[in-house]
Amino acid sequence: MAIVQFTKSRIAGIACTLPRQVVSTAEVAAALGADTRRIKAMTGIAQRRIAPPEMCASDLCADAASRLIVDLDWDPHSIDALVFVTQTPDYILPATACILQQRLGLPTTCACFDVNMGCSGYVYGLWIASSLVESGLNRVLLLVGDTSTRIVSDQDRSVAFLFGDSGSATALERGNAITTFVLGTDGGGAENLIIRAGQARQRMTPELCARVEMEGGNIRSPQELYMNGSEVMAFTLREVPPLFEQLLEHSGTQREQIDAVVMHQANQFLLDNLARKIGIEPSRVPSTVENCGNTSCASVAVTISSLLREQISQKTLKLAMMGFGVGWSWAGCIGDVGPIKAPPVNSLD
Repeated sequence: MAIVQFTKSRIAGIACTLPRQVVSTAEVAAALGADTRRIKAMTGIAQRRIAPPEMCASDLCADAASRLIVDLDWDPHSIDALVFVTQTPDYILPATACILQQRLGLPTTCACFDVNMGCSGYVYGLWIASSLVESGLNRVLLLVGDTSTRIVSDQDRSVAFLFGDSGSATALERGNAITTFVLGTDGGGAENLIIRAGQARQRMTPELCARVEMEGGNIRSPQELYMNGSEVMAFTLREVPPLFEQLLEHSGTQREQIDAVVMHQANQFLLDNLARKIGIEPSRVPSTVENCGNTSCASVAVTISSLLREQISQKTLKLAMMGFGVGWSWAGCIGDVGPIKAPPVNSLD
């Protein structure tokens, strides 16, 4: 278990961008002949934002970053590093972070790299970016986003209702803030959330592009996401409550001191169960599931930007942030955040 406490880095701002297009659960349910009320009861999702074919996660993140840099009044040339966390990069190579460096007008002295992480990706990204500031850099830009709807089959009932697209930008700089991180991994669960084809282990062939009927009548190709929902649930309920207890212990925080517990927005049923297990009332567990769905690695940032921005723009909040899922991978942090720059969530055509 990786346990780290930082004291010299702070979050200066958070911004998020969503695609403008909205797709309702009712529309998807009708296409699949499913019961809309049952799906909503199981997931809590009423609608999601879907990126058009030409839009990438990098486009959403670049919009969020551009707006945040202006709001912060940062000179782009003062940014020392850019970290891009995504499972849906523009290309296999080069790293999308390199393209974003040029696109955002950052200096050629800026260190830029991609990180392939999903559900825990935002907190992992915060840990990496904070580490860079603690090591001596002055300003780091963390971009986190996915267009997950590109990697799921719209004929696979286990995932077709869940995912939305999003992008976020978080600015970190040197400052006096104490943040405690706890991170872990269990690769034994890798088979339960996986895209099997398309990379070096199983190269793409025309045959692997074809959708076929899989377990439970779900239809997808090997280049699209497979999810074992029951195993995801079991893993989450097994690992996240201990993660929260470790965060409290190592940060010296009491439950009543936490203003909000911002978790990865997997689905509402899971969030409700986790809130009960960790002993936090639902009013302190904000959720964007209903209107955004599962926004993958950016879901923590999307939730902060959507539901906490007015508070966090004006005062300091003690936040617990936790991500968990694909890998298996999990990460959490507790720290004081705010006042920060938090522009309204933008919608991009």
